[in-house]
Amino acid sequence: MSVFSTTILTLFPEMFPGPLGYSLAGKALKNNLWNLETLQIRDFSTDKHQTVDDTPYGGGAGMVMRPDVLDRAIAAAKTRAPEATLVYFTPRGVPLTQKIVHDLAQKQLILLCGRFEGVDERVLETHKPLEINISDVVLSGGEIAAFVLLDACVRLLPGVMGAEDSLAEESFALSGDFSGLLEYPHYTKPPIWNGRSVPEVLLSGNHAAIRKWRIQEAERLTKDLRSDLWARRPMGIKE
Repeated sequence: MSVFSTTILTLFPEMFPGPLGYSLAGKALKNNLWNLETLQIRDFSTDKHQTVDDTPYGGGAGMVMRPDVLDRAIAAAKTRAPEATLVYFTPRGVPLTQKIVHDLAQKQLILLCGRFEGVDERVLETHKPLEINISDVVLSGGEIAAFVLLDACVRLLPGVMGAEDSLAEESFALSGDFSGLLEYPHYTKPPIWNGRSVPEVLLSGNHAAIRKWRIQEAERLTKDLRSDLWARRPMGIKE
């Protein structure tokens, strides 16, 4: 498979790589385990003011990103990556999940970062992007959402995580004993802190007992904190 590659369509290319230039994602970027390119949407405007938006038909507050400008920007990105999946961040999109992240981490991406009141609907009708909602909140633009998606994707790439086995036991794992669960609690030194002790089983050296405890704790936390996740677990795994 080719290197994971992303093209960002944005009015603020200087925002990138931003936080993705640090820690695991940043190291992987420097080591060419993935690559990132930005395209300035204003470069595809045709007037001297580089206009990318206009007032909405029908009236109302705010401005809407123009379809002609966006169409040229998307076409330029697709010329560079014809097989890439176009993603648009919007509150009406499908909720971002770990399964979607796993799927997208195996593809080349073009991320359209909207601004203002959003993009002209005809752009979405024409290019049919995957519309994604990272949370039920409204952001000022798609760039922050792009950081979230890319960070989640990059950490799944081979060679990025120092201990890749940990992916199987973290929150929202897709298979195994921890599938669909929140992650179990973690503890480190000192063994007693502020009068609180580390659970004895974690100090026992009994790996079977430790794994059983971790599964039970993951199940307890999921049932207590995310009953929606617990209800969706596959049959035969629940207690």
